Amino acid sequence: MHTSHLTLRTAVAVLALAALTSCGSGSEPTADGTVTLSFMTGSDQAIVDTSKALANAFMTANRTIKITIEQQPGGSEGDNIVKTRLSTGEMTDVFWYNSGSLLQALNPAQTLVDLTGDPVLANVQPDYLPVVTQQDKVYGVPASTLNAGGILYNRKVYQQLGLQVPKTWAEFMANNDKIKAAGGITPVIGTYKDTWTSQIFVLADFHNVQAAVPTFAQDYTAGKVKYATTPAATGGFQHLADVHAKGYLNKGFGSAVLDQGLKMLVQGKGAHYAMLSGLLPPLLANYPQTATDVGFFGIPGDDPATNGATVWEPPAIYIAKTTEHVEAAKKFLAFVASPAGTQAVTAAVKPSGPYRVKGSQLPADALQVAKDLQGYLDKGATTPALEFLSPIKGPSLEQITVAVGSGLTPPAQGAAQYDKDVEKQAKQLGLAGW
Repeated sequence: MHTSHLTLRTAVAVLALAALTSCGSGSEPTADGTVTLSFMTGSDQAIVDTSKALANAFMTANRTIKITIEQQPGGSEGDNIVKTRLSTGEMTDVFWYNSGSLLQALNPAQTLVDLTGDPVLANVQPDYLPVVTQQDKVYGVPASTLNAGGILYNRKVYQQLGLQVPKTWAEFMANNDKIKAAGGITPVIGTYKDTWTSQIFVLADFHNVQAAVPTFAQDYTAGKVKYATTPAATGGFQHLADVHAKGYLNKGFGSAVLDQGLKMLVQGKGAHYAMLSGLLPPLLANYPQTATDVGFFGIPGDDPATNGATVWEPPAIYIAKTTEHVEAAKKFLAFVASPAGTQAVTAAVKPSGPYRVKGSQLPADALQVAKDLQGYLDKGATTPALEFLSPIKGPSLEQITVAVGSGLTPPAQGAAQYDKDVEKQAKQLGLAGW
């Protein structure tokens, strides 16, 4: 799976849309009043299983509405096709697509049905709404579960060494010291051969950035603030430098890959891995202990009072404005964003994070990382990753973070390099202030 540039939603396979082989906005109602909705979804197995579970459960409860699913291969080509079909009026009735800053590229005011104030949104958690909102209009409902970015840790190692989940960066480093002193276990896993994995310490630190500078996302998009001149934003680069300077990384971190890192963590050969919770479920087949032995905590900052986690919000399901069946489509979206809908998904796909739907419960056998993330949600201590709040994501971040994390580039210099990288992209996007 291509994960360069780390739009991290790609890393967890939530953007899997491509060329449509059949068009249409649904058929006319039949003589018996049955309506058919067309639903475009992606090709990743979890997306396919989720979409089918939602459609089948909905049709069971709504006998007069039929849903046909168009499963399409993944890739950037599909992203362009989505935009083209929306602009030409040939989109399916409902479709699965990103939430966050990428939504604005769909020109939603012209192409999507406005759901602002609609009962469809009654069960959607308020914290989710900003990532499906453009110009104060709400357009989608959460299609799957929340995904966390932060520190995955081996709970058995913590138990053996009597460690507590850290609330500050200093406590995290103290834990690493104890792990290193105990011997035989890598304190922090690095897998920089897969260069995108080096970015987590920076991107998943955004909760701490926002806590310190609440307007950072808006000011950053407007070109008013920079990473290098904002101490809180430079923090993620400093974290990378810290764990390398202290010798906490595994031998061969520069040649190690994601798969090796995940296995080290699950097997207890490494204690901490800055990574995404959504990458764990595939390990369950060979390492069932993944469900119980791996926990999650957000990257700690300096202040325990603002301790929390950065999250990658679920993608969404939207209604194309060209649909001839708005009410049926709204009925489907209301089901997707209901406890009954999430129950249907849970029965088909083991959740790796909580749902963004009021009244939805994680099953007792949910992954421990999902339960840990739920704890942050219950406290209201989560912040969406910057990519959900700003369209700017420089293409060279992963090369910069590898260099910083390998001790080759000082953190302040890395932050300044990223500011230059971002400037190119912001100008390409034609953003004001750049």
